[in-house]
Amino acid sequence: MEKSRRPLFIIFLLFLSGIVAAKEFNPDGYGSIADYLNSIYGPDDNAGLTAFPVLKIPMGGRSEGMAGAFSAVSDDISFIEYNPAGSAMLSNSELALFHNNWIADTKIEGAAYASRYKDFGFAAGAKWLYTPFTEYNMYGERVSKGYYSEGVATLNVSYNFLRSYYFSGLSVGANLKGAFRLVPDYSDADDMGNNQGKLIPGSGRSQSTAMAMVDLGVLTRFDFLKPYKSRDRNTSAALVVRNLGPPAMDEPLPTEVTAALAYKPLRPLLFSFDFSLPMNFTDFALSEKPYWAFGIAGEITSFLSMRTGLMGKAGNVRIAIGSAINLEKISLEVNYTLDLLTQILPLNRVSLGVRLDLGDQGRKARTERVNELYLAGLEAYSVSDYETAQGCWEEALRLDPHFNPAKEGLSIINKTLDVEERIRDMQRLLF
Repeated sequence: MEKSRRPLFIIFLLFLSGIVAAKEFNPDGYGSIADYLNSIYGPDDNAGLTAFPVLKIPMGGRSEGMAGAFSAVSDDISFIEYNPAGSAMLSNSELALFHNNWIADTKIEGAAYASRYKDFGFAAGAKWLYTPFTEYNMYGERVSKGYYSEGVATLNVSYNFLRSYYFSGLSVGANLKGAFRLVPDYSDADDMGNNQGKLIPGSGRSQSTAMAMVDLGVLTRFDFLKPYKSRDRNTSAALVVRNLGPPAMDEPLPTEVTAALAYKPLRPLLFSFDFSLPMNFTDFALSEKPYWAFGIAGEITSFLSMRTGLMGKAGNVRIAIGSAINLEKISLEVNYTLDLLTQILPLNRVSLGVRLDLGDQGRKARTERVNELYLAGLEAYSVSDYETAQGCWEEALRLDPHFNPAKEGLSIINKTLDVEERIRDMQRLLF
């Protein structure tokens, strides 16, 4: 293991040992961590009053392993659930598939694609939650079956404004989302509550619904207390509004406003923090309590990365841990989540993901060529070959109009030529 990355490995070992040690809070062992943390925050009487729980359950990926502290990170396809501004700053185009074993027999399938053309980003994604719906009458006979399901489809666009060599820009994005809920028909009951076993035609349809909503987000990146050399910025900040829309069947959407920061004190180590304020637009007094999420991610080796996170939410504190194997063009990801909903089952609350790197559309090669042209221009300028320097820097700007050092070099050449012309004019006047 590389020496520079050993501290990261130690951090994750300490986190895991803390989880194991925390079991001593409860003699029964299981659930003691979540029970202990939830005892600090207490319950939230307004929890569960919003529609479409699928909107609050992550598909998977790196963001889930960081307990949702991802709004300011947004550097891979997980951005589509956390900050719509992320697509305009993606390095590479990505395609991802996710499977999440949530609780009991409930599962979530997800897929997403994202790409970028210059400063314009776009993406599309969908996820589907489903759980068996089985009903028995008072005699134990099955009278209804099928699946309760919810889903959401997302279309994303974003644009990065004011980007330059010295400033990563201010990315502004929006998601247009459509969500649905499908409920199978169910049977009737007598005055005593006994199931009579007769399906009510259209009963499921009366509980099914659909609704449109939007996400809005901004994202910027900059350098702050950066102890290493890199063109990538080590700090990012974000502000996001998620699930903004009208109620569905008199049930409010899980709208929330999130402010977030992310910071890389070292090249392979990332810290992130999200603070979220839920808002119930049908009755603000029924809004859930504010909550936060803190995440850590690190590259243990060139092919292995790990992440962990803690969500501090009243009534449902969440601990997550995950890992990814990163090959040349594919990443295999797995996460495990512990909270009050979790049960001890081999694959309960485990999500799996496959993320495909579809390339950067030549951006890296173009950046390297721009750097070569700039250095060649500097070399020519140092020997007063202004014509060659000007040609190199003009070509660099043709490839990347935002490359400010080339603009500055051309400005210096123009000033130098202007000064030389003035000197020649003075010499002609004197002699």
